[in-house]
Amino acid sequence: MRDTQQEIIHFWFGELEPQQWFQSSPAVDAEILERFALTHEMADDGLCNHWAVDAEGSLALVIVLDQFPRHMYRGQPKSFASDERALLIAKQAVHKGFDQILEPVKRGFLYLPFQHSEALSDQTKSVELFGAMAEDNPAGDMYAKRHYVPIEKFGRFPHRNEILGRESTEEEIEFLKTYKGFL
Repeated sequence: MRDTQQEIIHFWFGELEPQQWFQSSPAVDAEILERFALTHEMADDGLCNHWAVDAEGSLALVIVLDQFPRHMYRGQPKSFASDERALLIAKQAVHKGFDQILEPVKRGFLYLPFQHSEALSDQTKSVELFGAMAEDNPAGDMYAKRHYVPIEKFGRFPHRNEILGRESTEEEIEFLKTYKGFL
């Protein structure tokens, strides 16, 4: 059965508790994999692009492409494989002003692909976007700034190196001893 964008929004913001969005939970990861793996595959193949005609549809697509793989494929390279597509959808949504229609908690999820990007220009945009809503979402502003640091310093997230089969530099290894990353 094909999942609709409304089902995704309801699942993410209605069925899950906020702490389940970012904490590792094998049960939540398994549920997302079971319920939404096909939807993710379809979205990653571009078969759900028609959702991006409005704010809620764009948000649903970003959640499927950016958040779901981080749960379904935790600790695997595939968890980052649809990041570029999610970022493209997020950029289009922001360009169209869809982000301004969404309530702050939902808007933050639309902005996460900027935060997950290893491009400094996207990190700069993330800090700008989350900074503009810092009063409504101070944690989002703080995390945007924390994600910016390793990209500015290394041009990538060193904590992803092992998962992606990348060699860490000595400087990155030292950095990771004190700076806990995000996956």
